[in-house]
Amino acid sequence: MSAVALGGERTAWGGPHLLAGTRELAGLALRRDRIFLVIWLYALVGTMAATTYDYRHLFVSAAQRASLAHSIQTNPSFVTLSGPVYGDSLGALIIWKAGLFVAVGAALLGIFAVIRHTRADEEAGRLELVGATAVGRYAALAAALAVTAAACLVAGLLIAVVQLLFGLPAAGSLALGAVTALAGWMFAGVAAVCAQLTESARTARGMASAVLGLAYLLRAAGDPAPRLSWLSWVSPLGWVERAQPYAGPRWWLLATCAAVAVLLAGAAAVLAGHRDLAAGLVPARPGQVDAAGWLRSPLALVWRLQRAGVAGWLAGFVVSAVVLGAAAKGIGATLTSSPQVRADIVRMGGHAGLVNAYLAIEFALLSVLAAAFGVAAVLRLRSDEAEHRAESMLAGPVSRMSWAAAEVVLAMSGIAVLMAVAGLGSGLGYGARTGSVGAEVARQLAAGLAQVPAAWVLAGVAVALFGLAPRVIVPAAWTALAVAGLLTLLGPSLRLPGWLLDLAPFTHEPRLPGGAFTATPLIWLTVVAAGLTAAGLIAFRCRDLS
Repeated sequence: MSAVALGGERTAWGGPHLLAGTRELAGLALRRDRIFLVIWLYALVGTMAATTYDYRHLFVSAAQRASLAHSIQTNPSFVTLSGPVYGDSLGALIIWKAGLFVAVGAALLGIFAVIRHTRADEEAGRLELVGATAVGRYAALAAALAVTAAACLVAGLLIAVVQLLFGLPAAGSLALGAVTALAGWMFAGVAAVCAQLTESARTARGMASAVLGLAYLLRAAGDPAPRLSWLSWVSPLGWVERAQPYAGPRWWLLATCAAVAVLLAGAAAVLAGHRDLAAGLVPARPGQVDAAGWLRSPLALVWRLQRAGVAGWLAGFVVSAVVLGAAAKGIGATLTSSPQVRADIVRMGGHAGLVNAYLAIEFALLSVLAAAFGVAAVLRLRSDEAEHRAESMLAGPVSRMSWAAAEVVLAMSGIAVLMAVAGLGSGLGYGARTGSVGAEVARQLAAGLAQVPAAWVLAGVAVALFGLAPRVIVPAAWTALAVAGLLTLLGPSLRLPGWLLDLAPFTHEPRLPGGAFTATPLIWLTVVAAGLTAAGLIAFRCRDLS
């Protein structure tokens, strides 16, 4: 059968056209990612919509907005965390609160989607199978970039529409949507380049995520220090901030972001043409002939494979906790700019003053992120099973329970370590500014550890899904986490009914520091997490590998 009959085009030298089959592969990618993309779009657009809704009701007068903008600009910790605020308009404050983090979310979407349809498919052998037909050399890369660019564009358009519906200026809303989409495009290009350098999808994701982390750290160092402002201009996330959508959009900067995205995509295509299928331009280092003795258990292997990722999470928690803790010193002046904010934050976070309430919300946010780590670690079980790595492990003298339990132990212990680090970092940051490091570290370490059982429950849900419903574990686990996080962080300010808030495990934890400590809910949350985990492991032992 000819290549034309298979749907491909032939070049003058008889091979398929370099982009033949791109449309079909893009359609396949959309079908595979229909749930993944919807979840990401919901998270990005929902975050911006919720922030806009809150700020419209919390900062009603121009005086309140001006007071908040002044407090932000005079607090280096706030600028380090979320960037500078450009003006005191409602749109400028919304951008400061959520714009950078939504852009980071779009960047992560670009990284995960591109790696999934390029290096991950290549590593699993799917692209070799597809490439045996009349599919061009660059079709998979082009399809991955096209689908990812379309998803980021839809996210940007939806964000712009939401802002317009809330009555914000049209030019700023369109610029906000554009800069969000462009953040995704740029890091999709970064991911495409990384996919050509290494043979492992995991390594490619790590490399691209490291570039994103470096971009965040560069702007975090440059934003609060005028003498180091050039660092922000080196960072793509710094460009996102300085596009300043609601303070005179810099369209030339948006054009620069688009040009960088195109250049990165072109560079990925050039690199793809200089390597063999399933190979990376950077050769993998051969491992040692003999493994160390400590690697002879499933738990040791899990740690060996995930130690780089755990180190990245720890670094992120340390930086975030120290900055958030240091910001607590000036939180009173910031929050009193709006009586409604003061009332809401006390309702959400505690009863012993605004600083304690702010710190309690900080730990609630970090506990949601720690739960995300736990869920991601548990999902490794499903990816190893689906990609047949589990079969290789279980073919040796390793039981199902010991193999799965190793990943669960890492997930649960990792959550505890992350929250302990959060308490230590926040205590150091706040204590260094108030002169009471010892007392604050002890107080906030206890507050951080009190959040652990709720995060364990979400990881336990993922384990239960792995055993009972492995085919839906990815969307179901992330949806459960997203719902619990939204109910915890936005539910009180939206005045949702109590029975609905009680669905989130984080709602049942004592609001520390400042609130009354009660051990009973922590015990029950631990019992629930243990029950879910046990149910998942037992179900996995009794079912077939899929």
